[in-house]
Amino acid sequence: MCANVDAVMVLFRPLSLCCALATPALALRFSGAGVVPWLALLLFGAAVVAASFVLAWAAEAAQVDISGGLAIALLALIAVLPEYVVDLYFAYTAGQNPEFVAYAAANMTGSNRLLLGLGWSTVVLVSLAVASRRSGRTVRELVLDPGHRTELGFLAIASVVAFVVPVSGQITLVFGLALLGFFGFYLWKVSRAEAEEPALVGPASVIGALPSRTRRPLVAGLFAFAAVVILLCAEPFAHALIDTGTQLGVDRFLLVQWLAPLASEAPEFIVAILFALRGNGSAAIGTLISSKVNQWTLLVGSLPLAYLVGGGSGTLVLDARQVEEFLLTATQTLLGVSALLALRFPRWAAWTLLALFALQFALPGQEARYALCAVYGAIALAALVRNRRHIAPTLLAPFRSAPARELIRV
Repeated sequence: MCANVDAVMVLFRPLSLCCALATPALALRFSGAGVVPWLALLLFGAAVVAASFVLAWAAEAAQVDISGGLAIALLALIAVLPEYVVDLYFAYTAGQNPEFVAYAAANMTGSNRLLLGLGWSTVVLVSLAVASRRSGRTVRELVLDPGHRTELGFLAIASVVAFVVPVSGQITLVFGLALLGFFGFYLWKVSRAEAEEPALVGPASVIGALPSRTRRPLVAGLFAFAAVVILLCAEPFAHALIDTGTQLGVDRFLLVQWLAPLASEAPEFIVAILFALRGNGSAAIGTLISSKVNQWTLLVGSLPLAYLVGGGSGTLVLDARQVEEFLLTATQTLLGVSALLALRFPRWAAWTLLALFALQFALPGQEARYALCAVYGAIALAALVRNRRHIAPTLLAPFRSAPARELIRV
């Protein structure tokens, strides 16, 4: 009995702290009170961070009852919800105001490049630093769990198919529905793996040790709490960031393409970095791969549907600038997938993705964007040649029985 009380206290303290951090932001959101941008940024940012911790604990504990792949997929789906809210709003509004087509495409391409160029790179470099410190020697590459080949296979197929958009200059409703169906197949596939007993620590271990009749509704409640807080707070967090940038004289298009996605991508970045800091780099990058699958299928596929519901034709036609942005995003994704085909993320790949991501800000303009596409494509081709024996297994992985996988250990 005493042990149960101690366990409850171990769980109560962090959860109550997260609730306390989220409460001021929720009160501000529901009251509609106006505050200065920096204060809104602080309050809503704290709520997003708190919700990200809750989301990580829920995803870890969920592995007691469901497969690790499905737990990661659910985590990634909830973490990217703010991005969907913002981007689908732009696509819906574009149905009456064509000006918003550019914003919808800019927000989508910006969030995708941010996730891979900054997110993947940062998580890998943090994971390698943690592994080097723990082992006492330099670790030069992050080795992924073999089970992640399934997610990588889905992303590889979606990455190849994505080139249809810059080639055609549009996202059609039929193409969007096909991507949505592919995402549904992805969820079904990762749910097929058997659940195993994970190694949990901290609040997640307390939740995982609870009786199933208590654990399951609690995990579901934590997922719901995190989703609600993220949905309610991430958008005003993005607006506060944009308002702050506007006051500083930053161009609105750049704010929509980069600062808004930075705010909406915050939950998944935080969760992935938490995994990396605790020595589980495989789960960290696996979470971001799943997020990329979400964005490259569910998000892109939903845009023409939202455009149609908003009064558009059902075919989202991109202008020349957005075709360039989409092509740049597609070639960057191809490089990320190519570098990971061997399920090893080397340090050079992380630094290369980060450097090329930063380079686009130093070299704006049409010619620079096409030049970067060529650089991404050339390095991707070299990586494909080097990892050529892993191409077929990766592309076939989504259609094969999933191998046993090591579950998240945080």
